[in-house]
Amino acid sequence: MLEMIHGNRETMLKYSPPVTEKESIFMKDAAWPTPFLPGLEYNSPAHGTWNIVHTGMLIPGSHQIYVCAANCNRGVVLTAAEMNAADRFSTIAVKEDDITNGQMEELVIDGVSEILHKLKRKPTVVLLFTVCIHHFMGCDLEYIYRTLRERFPEQRFVDCYMDPIMQKGGMTPDQKLRIAMYDCLEKRPKNLKQVSIVGNDLTLQPDCEILSMLREGGYAVKDITTCETFEEYLSMSESVLNIATYPSAKAGGEKLSDRLETDFLYLPQTFDYEEIDGELSLLADTLGFSMPDTASLRKKCEEKLNETRELLDGMPVAIDAAAVPRVLGLARLLLEHGFSVTHVYADSFSPEEEEAYRWLRSYAPELTVCATIHTGMRVIARRPERVLAIGQKAAYFHQTGHFVNMVEGGGLHGYAGICGLCEKIQEAFYHTKDTKDLIVRKGLGCVSCI
Repeated sequence: MLEMIHGNRETMLKYSPPVTEKESIFMKDAAWPTPFLPGLEYNSPAHGTWNIVHTGMLIPGSHQIYVCAANCNRGVVLTAAEMNAADRFSTIAVKEDDITNGQMEELVIDGVSEILHKLKRKPTVVLLFTVCIHHFMGCDLEYIYRTLRERFPEQRFVDCYMDPIMQKGGMTPDQKLRIAMYDCLEKRPKNLKQVSIVGNDLTLQPDCEILSMLREGGYAVKDITTCETFEEYLSMSESVLNIATYPSAKAGGEKLSDRLETDFLYLPQTFDYEEIDGELSLLADTLGFSMPDTASLRKKCEEKLNETRELLDGMPVAIDAAAVPRVLGLARLLLEHGFSVTHVYADSFSPEEEEAYRWLRSYAPELTVCATIHTGMRVIARRPERVLAIGQKAAYFHQTGHFVNMVEGGGLHGYAGICGLCEKIQEAFYHTKDTKDLIVRKGLGCVSCI
């Protein structure tokens, strides 16, 4: 018996059309939550999103070691080199003989040992990445880590994975890493005036409402993106509350909070006023704050949105899911305020976006939804267009210099985030960017030597 594996079967059958083999489709015909048929994948030149190398580097003083074949190593090696962090990065090459000689565990243990002995400056943490082949071989990872910890009692070893074969089921390598990179935090006495933001790659904008509320309440805020020393990173365990704002960080935030017996809130970036109010109310109730004046914040947003719409004067807008976690919610917000949103680039829809999906199917049925990894996108016509793009992939596919260069939400949050995005849109309207040069730089926000 065949069984649907994406979403609730009854809900899907109620209002969702079938998955398509095409690379683009109208919103009214887009299946929930996966509109496009999986298959051979295309990788566009837009590389601003962070990968596991960038994220792992956030731990101060850490050193990453990848154990995999040379062809797999190529991408991560280049990432480390491009961000000028080759001194914090090593590899152990897996060759064909290593797969058949029954000594994979020894290869990893001896390879890591040799690397650590040669390092002049010992790392605070070793992020050891095993890969797909270790799953296939049934490699004894517990034995590997136990032996390494016995050999190097002064080092901390974090169990990490680069296993893209697992992306179609269970947690992705990205989600696993956002869990693992907080494994070093241990229970400490609580600082009743400290809160941690966990799992982000990018620092939250200073004027967002949740940070403003915490500052006004006298709370210090710890965030791995701003930790300069290893001790500062370890002090995150003293917080009385952990907050995650990025979807991939939710599981890690929950696990960390359970382990340290700390309160946890998931306050994701959203473009829905009611949901923003609900998040602020939840934070206020948790810490005993008074609510900010959301009526005045909404009014400011409305003024900024109207000002931005008038500036664009009907200019087509295209948005891609690499720019913001809730691409459908952003499309809805802009359409409700009179923007001419014509394209959304998303290979699948977030489970958090079901309401926005239904709204768009009803009120914007002709909105074009495009895949980004479908092989058909490799050969679609690309000519310069007068389109304002939000996100690098949208900018690439429309060949426009008018684009908001942003990934993973850009640190924007709440009402301040909406206003901040409007300012970025206005800047993109007035000033063109060198799209070809910018989008090939990996990890927007990291140092790049390109």
